[in-house]
Formats: sequence, C-alpha cells, structure tokens
Amino acid sequence: MYFSAQRELMLQEKKSTLETYSKQLLQELKFLHVNFDKTQLYPRHEEYESAIFDSDKKLIFSSAPTTLRVDKILYLEDAYVTLVSIAESYYLGAKYVVVKVKDDGVWLKQTRKELIAFNVLAFVFMFVIGYALLRLFLKPMRDALALLDRFIKDTTHELNTPVSTIVANIEMIDKSMLDEKTLKKINRIDIGAKTISNIYQDLTYLTLGNKIVTKDEELDVARVIEERMDYFKSLADAKKVSLSKEIIDSPTLLMDKAKFSKLLDNLISNAIKYNKLKGSIKITLQNNVMSVEDTGVGIAKEHISKMQERYSRFNNSSGGFGLGLNIVSSIAKEYDLKIKIDSREKEWTKVSVSW
Repeated sequence: MYFSAQRELMLQEKKSTLETYSKQLLQELKFLHVNFDKTQLYPRHEEYESAIFDSDKKLIFSSAPTTLRVDKILYLEDAYVTLVSIAESYYLGAKYVVVKVKDDGVWLKQTRKELIAFNVLAFVFMFVIGYALLRLFLKPMRDALALLDRFIKDTTHELNTPVSTIVANIEMIDKSMLDEKTLKKINRIDIGAKTISNIYQDLTYLTLGNKIVTKDEELDVARVIEERMDYFKSLADAKKVSLSKEIIDSPTLLMDKAKFSKLLDNLISNAIKYNKLKGSIKITLQNNVMSVEDTGVGIAKEHISKMQERYSRFNNSSGGFGLGLNIVSSIAKEYDLKIKIDSREKEWTKVSVSW
C-alpha cells in the first residue's frame, strides 16, 4: 500500500511536467497543421517522446521507438511515465496526444530504503514484544523446572550419605559367616543399595556434570572392566544373568576413571535390566574397542537412532528414566569416543565404544 501510494505521488508530480510538454506539442501541431508544408517535420524533443492517435485510437505518427498505449491517462511502464491528453481540435487528425518521459528511479530507491527500514524496525519491535510475551507465558514453567531441579539436587545430596553407608557396610560383612536365609536378605539389601547408588550417580552427573572436577589418567581398561563386573555381579545373579568377558588385549585410555566407570556402569546396567531371565552378557575388549553384548529384548531398527536422546525409553517392561545411554553419549562426546549400537529385536543388543 505504501509503495502504491508513493508511485501515485510520483506520477502526480510528473503529471504537471508532462502536461506542460503536452501543451507545447499541441501548439507545435497547431502550427504544423495551419502551415502545412512537405518540408516541415513532426516536432521532436530530447526531453520527451511523443505520439498522436486519431479518434479510433489508431497511430498517426510517433517519435518513440516503442509502442505506446492510450487506454490509460497516466501510467508507469518500463521505467517511463506516460500521459495521454485529448486534443480539443483535430490538428493533423490527432485526437489523442501522448507524451512520455523516462523515470529517474529516485522515488523507487527512496521507497525501497524506507520499506527496508520500516521492516527492520517492525521486526525488532515484534521480536521484543514476542520475547517479552514468551518470557511471561513461560515463567510458570521455568519456575516449576527450577523447583524440580533444586529438588533433584537436594535429594541427590541427601541420598549420598545413607546410600554410601549402606554399600560400604554391606561390603564389610563377612558373608561366609552368615546362614543361607540371612545371606539372601543381605544380598537383596546389596542389590537395592547398588540400584539406588547407580540412580544417584546418574542424577549427580546430570545435575552437577559441569561442576565435577575431571582428573584424566592412563586407565587400564581391562582392570576397570573387571572391577565393574564385580560390582554388578550381585545384580546380575539376582536376575540369573551370566556375566563374562573376553579381553584380547589390554589397551590404555587417557580418561577420568569415574567417568569411564559411569559409562561402563550404564552399559552393564542396561544389559542386565533389559535382559531375559537366565540370559547372558559378554564384555569384549580388542583393538581399542570395548563392546557390551546381551541376549535381551533388543531394539527396533527405527528406534536405534533415538536411543541416545535423554528420556528415550522404548520398552516399558523394566523401570528407568531413559538417562543411561544419554549419559554414555555425553561422556563419549567429551572424550571423542565413538558409540555404535547394533540390535535385533527380541534377540540381542550390542553397544560398542571405540577410541
């Protein structure tokens, strides 16, 4: 609308000039008509181009190299402004007198600049308003998330001492001195405590991951695998899942031990959790590749690419928050490790970590 208004304004400004040219041409046509002589020529001017048409709108003569129209009084076409005037007297048989001048385009450039400036200002204004409204509408959600985040941090902090105490005391018990009934109870407590401990460690990593001090060292990967297998033995036994390892060579890895243990813990924990009763788990280490393979429920092919997303869960048969593989993925990215997941639904899953 603004562009159209500016064009009409320009046409009206040009109209007065064209009317002057048109009157000048009519005077010259009148003189030519009255003093007609074969030696005289149709009037031509450098300032404008012109043409004359009869009452049937047929061209009599034109000094313009292009075709002119008389269906409009004032118009802009092909960078030329054209004015059509009706002659009061039919000089040389002319009913319509057409004059046109080249548009310099100044109005177009100025209008373009103004429109760009207006659009930028409008965008900035709408962005500011939209941002303010967005913050206003999302404030309850932000407050709820902040409250939840604070609750998780406080909860994980409070869980640390009792869980650590339970696990430490169970490990100090001489199980060879216990009768079978008491031993089963202690094993159940051990399994529950380690499950809570694993969840606690996951929550701690997610909420305090950026604040955890990293201490990289040359890790004996085979030794760490053995340590974590011993830790999860009671959990695996409870589900009658066999844990085995195949260590072809013993590579080292420059990495924080706690983070590598957390990565391996989540892989073993998932392998136990989603395994079938009396299933098996095999951990293989060869050529800087560590793989954890289980005989569990497997993963559908279309879900494999989404397994490393936070809160992704595609099997409801076992509990969990969908955090394990996301933590594995984040640790792998930090140390430039490569994660590969292979699976066949209802048969097996194999997660490989290479460096």
